[in-house]
Amino acid sequence: MKFVLCCCRPKRKTLTVKDICQELVLNHEAIKEVCSCLQEEINRGLGKDSNPEATIKCFPTYVRELPNGKENGRFLALDLGGTNFRVLLIELGAKCTMDSRIYAVPQPIMVGPGDGLFDHIAECLASFIKERDLGTELLPLGFTFSFPCKQEGLTKARLACWTKGFKCPGVEGRDVVELLKQAIARRGDVRIKICAVLNDTTGTLMSCAWKNHNCRIGLIVGTGTNACYMEKLEKVELWDGSTDEPPQVIINTEWGAFGDNGCLDFVRTEYDNTIDRESINPGRQLYEKMISGMYMGEIARQVLVRLVSDGLLFGGYASDILLEKGSFFTKYISEIER
Repeated sequence: MKFVLCCCRPKRKTLTVKDICQELVLNHEAIKEVCSCLQEEINRGLGKDSNPEATIKCFPTYVRELPNGKENGRFLALDLGGTNFRVLLIELGAKCTMDSRIYAVPQPIMVGPGDGLFDHIAECLASFIKERDLGTELLPLGFTFSFPCKQEGLTKARLACWTKGFKCPGVEGRDVVELLKQAIARRGDVRIKICAVLNDTTGTLMSCAWKNHNCRIGLIVGTGTNACYMEKLEKVELWDGSTDEPPQVIINTEWGAFGDNGCLDFVRTEYDNTIDRESINPGRQLYEKMISGMYMGEIARQVLVRLVSDGLLFGGYASDILLEKGSFFTKYISEIER
């Protein structure tokens, strides 16, 4: 392993490690300002006239009721939202049991043709069904597709834009359920009935509400970040469905794009700006790039390089690995904390 003397920064007033890291810590007033901006952007997303320009799109999910804990049966689930995806067999009854398998999504598939992605999903689904000898059953399937989508019904959702490193052409603006159905049809060996397409936040809210009936918010901070919540229909100007009881609907905020209009510039750092500038989608999903797992390791690496450059760490010498983009994984932060 090689070590490189970092001396790329001009001389400046002597700072401590704490001084440099302090810009990553928000004070109470800054947090209040972020909350105020978030509320304003959510209101804009819910408004019919303001939604087109809103960064937080607040998509209605068409899910209007939460489980009561008495649901039962066997169900399949697909969960796609990052570099891995899961296929699950879920049995609801007196208790919930799950059998699942994780499949990788190789980098070439993440950026290759859209049909290739859905063919890969269908292939893994077929393998899961065959391994568990489920081929004779027509099982209902829920499809968790954790990317910004404009939902047009329980089983119809058009991809608004790719995030989290995906860039498959030919998918944006199209119904992802239909693309999955076409991939399954091309195989001809999978018997399922797709009953719902939803975001992972909605799935989180539904599954937690099955256990705790007071749950009203689903929040994800994983590869990316997003949140959903139960909203009154009277506040959802975008709603075009039935106004029958219950007068509520789960809203998928897609808050990963919070700050894309510049409202969070007052808390963004040089590290955030570098992450965004070097990403595959500059200027988009800025909030997600500030806090989610896909980017946290790289932010930490940049801070370490800054500390070394200022002579505050490792005697001013950095290993060649530390200077390599993407070499410091988010999981290292958790491992160090433990």
